[in-house]
Amino acid sequence: MASLEALDRLSVTVVAEDSVMYESPYWGQHGISLFVTAQKDGITRNILIDTAQDPRALLHNMDLMDICPSCIDTVVITHCHYDHTRGLAEVLKAIGKKDLPVVAHPDLFRLDFIVKPYLRHVGILAGDTREEIEAAGGLLFLTSDPLPLMTGLSTTGYVTRRTDFEEVGIPLRTLDGEGRLVPDPMKDDISVAAVLPEGKLVILTGCSHAGIVNILRHSLELTGQKGIRAILGGLHLVEAPLDRIRKTADALAGMPIDSVYAGHCTGFDAQVELRKTFGDRFRPLQTGMRFEFP
Repeated sequence: MASLEALDRLSVTVVAEDSVMYESPYWGQHGISLFVTAQKDGITRNILIDTAQDPRALLHNMDLMDICPSCIDTVVITHCHYDHTRGLAEVLKAIGKKDLPVVAHPDLFRLDFIVKPYLRHVGILAGDTREEIEAAGGLLFLTSDPLPLMTGLSTTGYVTRRTDFEEVGIPLRTLDGEGRLVPDPMKDDISVAAVLPEGKLVILTGCSHAGIVNILRHSLELTGQKGIRAILGGLHLVEAPLDRIRKTADALAGMPIDSVYAGHCTGFDAQVELRKTFGDRFRPLQTGMRFEFP
């Protein structure tokens, strides 16, 4: 893809995350949701990335943040897991629009489960099926290709796995076309890339099951940019061995990255390693944080 034009302005608000800002009135939950406002040439678009897993907490926080659901123009779902999708239909009802774009990968509605310590489905749950999403006003854009959300803002589409140390991060299973039990490579894991006027990217992730290093390399190639202003989201290193965490931190240290704000599924050990690697340029992500670019 040719180099993308830059946005004029970008703001990102963390409306749901596992932790909350100190002495804040927000509700935390296991999951993540980011509210994005992008501006270009007088056009403003509001994007909601993921819905976490409790719409009551999400809508509570949005109300405290003076974010009206009806202002949302597009919803992006980074992958199928319940802590990013639960209550999507309810949130769409709160938005109250017809044919609101809901962008995701075509594999979104597959069966996705774990078998340890017991059999448990962790993908799209009852209440958020394709039919229920559409009945609530959502218009599904299911594509494995990058999809521009507006000038200067695009999904990554499917991210090619290139590194030899990055894994999905959890032993997920699915069923193939013949009903056989197979590992789930999480092909539906997508992120969002925003181009800033300075020629750098802001990368917004859900869980980074594709691997954050893979995501960054893919995004730089996709957009034709040369650096990363900020990474915001989950990196799913919570269950990773220290060796993999260090390899990830070392790889990130070798890339042109200004700041990292990681939370949700990143894990304490990974946050510590990232803090040692990036110093003050790393901060844990928390509900209530707001970022303004440039």
